[in-house]
Amino acid sequence: MGNVFGGGGHDLFLSNGGTAVFADTLMLAVTALAVTEWDYRFAALIARQDQSLMGSGVVGFQLEDVDWGGNPAERARNKRFVLDVATLALDRHRWDELGYEPPFAPKYLHRFRRIVAAFDPSTATGDELPAPHDVIPASCVRDRVLAPLAWCDACMFCGRDRGV
Repeated sequence: MGNVFGGGGHDLFLSNGGTAVFADTLMLAVTALAVTEWDYRFAALIARQDQSLMGSGVVGFQLEDVDWGGNPAERARNKRFVLDVATLALDRHRWDELGYEPPFAPKYLHRFRRIVAAFDPSTATGDELPAPHDVIPASCVRDRVLAPLAWCDACMFCGRDRGV
């Protein structure tokens, strides 16, 4: 099975293992950059890519399905945030803490960043981001990453350790 991340007619197809690496590296970056409610909702979207929580082969998202904001300024700011997250992940932010070397992560992240850069958020029609009431700006003390899903008592890394 595989998972698809894409937008604007361009897709990134990842195996289940590739998806885990992609989500891990993005979560480390989004944790460092999130400050607004939208940022935390995007972090929750990344957390929902955790296959130990959601199930193997059933995650992924299309940029058209994301709620980018209600006006051009919000959409531009939120797109810039996602690009900054991808860039920070490409800079190998905290990869030394992963416990493994993700050799294919740069390829995945470059492709995702190109897809986001080419995407026009004004064409989005969805509301794929988790609802504000389902998101909390909470961090895992042990792993120092966001645990933004209100209905889950573990971060992506703890959840795998505990089988959550």
